[in-house]
Amino acid sequence: MAETLTPDVCVIGGGSAGLSVAAAAAAFGVPTVLVERDKMGGECLNNGCVPSKALLAAAKHAATMRSSQAFGVNATGVTVDFARVREHVQETIAAIAPTDSAERFTGLGVRVIKGHARFKDHRTVAVGDAVEIRARRFVIATGSTAAVPAIPGIDSGPYLTNETVFDLKELPQHLIIIGGGPIGLEMAQAFRRLGSAVTVLEAAVALAKDDPEAAAVVLGQLEREGVVIKTGVKIARIAHAGGCVSVTLDAGGSDETLEGTHLLVAAGRRPTTDGLDLEAAHIRHDRTGIFVNKKLKTSNKRVYAIGDVAAGQLQFTHAANYHAGLVIRNALFRMPVRVTNKLVPWVTYTEPELAQAGLTEAQARSAGFKIRIMRWSYHDNDRAQAERATHGHIKLVTDKKGNILGATIVGAQAGELIATWSLAIAQRLNVRAFAGIVLPYPTLAEIGKRAALDYFTPSLTRPLVRRIIAWLRIFG
Repeated sequence: MAETLTPDVCVIGGGSAGLSVAAAAAAFGVPTVLVERDKMGGECLNNGCVPSKALLAAAKHAATMRSSQAFGVNATGVTVDFARVREHVQETIAAIAPTDSAERFTGLGVRVIKGHARFKDHRTVAVGDAVEIRARRFVIATGSTAAVPAIPGIDSGPYLTNETVFDLKELPQHLIIIGGGPIGLEMAQAFRRLGSAVTVLEAAVALAKDDPEAAAVVLGQLEREGVVIKTGVKIARIAHAGGCVSVTLDAGGSDETLEGTHLLVAAGRRPTTDGLDLEAAHIRHDRTGIFVNKKLKTSNKRVYAIGDVAAGQLQFTHAANYHAGLVIRNALFRMPVRVTNKLVPWVTYTEPELAQAGLTEAQARSAGFKIRIMRWSYHDNDRAQAERATHGHIKLVTDKKGNILGATIVGAQAGELIATWSLAIAQRLNVRAFAGIVLPYPTLAEIGKRAALDYFTPSLTRPLVRRIIAWLRIFG
């Protein structure tokens, strides 16, 4: 006979979103059950953010040593021990894993159940035949998996996704990547710096969701490093033979074939809803995910969906954690909440990094704002010159009154610098708040202040302002 549990909150999925909800609920003394069918920590810890940034860090060290001569440091005979690189990636995961472990969450007071969850009805979830959960509130946080496009021949041999690429034991000789989004380009630069030849194939535009000016800076750097990026391509077929892969491109009458040793599919994500039996709980969904309202509630009023599995939401770990906070406020404290995607920044962790907060220029224009654009280059920053990190710029978007609508930063440490502008957007600050701020010298943060000051430059040449200054000069 199945054990029946009656917690206040049942979380399905032990990734970033689910763990955040479970930890917060348990901290408030709320009876909580967490169901996870695979590894605790989910996508981010095991085959997403954490391993990818560890791999990028190793690749950055290799690139830094090769370019050190410009600083008067001669590093000769730089080699990459890929087996040790892989160990570094796994060690990074292992160092963080205890924080997300079942043991830790059990210690916090969460009942952790290993198994596959499925809805039996609108308020009951079964985990195998052993456990039934009848909770007051359910939170679906099952995340997403790599989407594999329907290309003829793609299943005729092995291919990599983010779930398998970090298990490689040997460095690819020639890596072909399908997808020119953030994941594809981060992996392209990492493997190129580690010594692989890399070709990226993108059906549309690389970094299509980012500001085109900023994206061009990133793409230019990758191409200078030797990454081949082909955009607007259509893949006709894929073939595997002799341990190699060939990708044939439809070039409009004359096919082009690329030969590689490994294939990485980085063509987007699909929500993980398989086996949940959502229909039994009257939860509406389609291939884009589970439909939610602004409170992140599904068509079943007892059930929330957060993170990558929620349709129409941004697929980032920090977005998932943001969702978790909203659910806790609404489910436990009945506070009114409303998900606002413009508050969620994002970063592509190439070098240079590309970070975005709020609206891009195109989004602001599309929304009907009368805008002002301010820019400042890394080239004109003293710290950037000292570190030879002069490629990039900041681009601020404000309305006519100077209220900050968005910020795009492409350049060194853009992911760190964007935090200030995320705060400004969340707090609805005016660009004037940055004109009087005192920043330490020399820092890259000064780039943002100089862009903010640029907002006031046109007023300095107005005849009225010049007359006032001339009149004040009379009084010394």
